[in-house]
Amino acid sequence: MSAQYIYWASTALLLLLYASSAFLYLTKGAWVREALAGLGYPAYLVQLMIVVKILGPIAILWRLSPFLSDLAYAGMLYHLLLSGLAHLGVRKPLAAVPAVVGLMLLAASFYTQNAARETPSPYAPMRFERSAAHGHATERAS
Repeated sequence: MSAQYIYWASTALLLLLYASSAFLYLTKGAWVREALAGLGYPAYLVQLMIVVKILGPIAILWRLSPFLSDLAYAGMLYHLLLSGLAHLGVRKPLAAVPAVVGLMLLAASFYTQNAARETPSPYAPMRFERSAAHGHATERAS
């Protein structure tokens, strides 16, 4: 499968995960506050997380700058790690599944971003190069 397809599929699914989570935070605020309290987080994080869950995916999708996009990837990495570990910490491993899926999608998106984007990220692996003549990714020889 082409690295570009992997990038766009994983990025789309990651953005869908974050958009559905932001929608849940917006529509079920009281329930989300209770759930976060059960994980040991304060209720005031709900408003901050709504903003983060909307702006992070936008920064990746629009890619105004590679730095901003990579910052969003890093923020999502920390968010997903903390989310999964919080659920494991209260002995609810099934509740950590969305975070694990998110981490896999995030890794696939980050790893293949240089194959699909015009301006490469200096932090993503350069295993795939974008072919300017054909507009598709080719694997680099190591």
